[in-house]
Amino acid sequence: MNKSQYVIRSIKHDGRLHRKWTTNWLLPNSCLPPDGMGEQTLVLINDRTKVIESDGSRWFTSIPGVAFFWPDRWYNIIALIGASGVSYYCNLASPPQGSGRHLTYIDYDLDVVVAENGTIRVEDEEEYERNKLRYRYPLSVQYNVDQGLRQLMDCISERRPPFQADLALYCYQMWKERKSEEHS
Repeated sequence: MNKSQYVIRSIKHDGRLHRKWTTNWLLPNSCLPPDGMGEQTLVLINDRTKVIESDGSRWFTSIPGVAFFWPDRWYNIIALIGASGVSYYCNLASPPQGSGRHLTYIDYDLDVVVAENGTIRVEDEEEYERNKLRYRYPLSVQYNVDQGLRQLMDCISERRPPFQADLALYCYQMWKERKSEEHS
């Protein structure tokens, strides 16, 4: 495994695997623009990576993704670079934990999708309500998820980084340049 290559693991509250992205490259902070994302921002890029689901099924992503993680935020954001623009898939989740070349977070069901045209949808609210009971989410987790959702919605409405298509495209381009330098 390349020294900048990571596996991203999404687990459920009980520790079971939810989903795993097998090949993601860490973009060094020195490659990020000084735009207020913060030094602690982790940016990982994937492009046609293998994804393993909890039931063992496998598939490959069809478009590049630029994933943003923070050690103190209860959400993560994936900018999806499509042929006609950038959309965003946001997971309400625990802050990530790192171990070796693995980054793991607990998925707390709620998702926010921002379409290329700016339309915002909150998804899986019923799943969150069911799993709150099923997994007995502690009140502290429920509070952090609620706060994370509020912070995320503010970030989206104010178009703060990374909700700027140019930023996702810049990160992806920087990764492509670094990758081609490694192979030349």
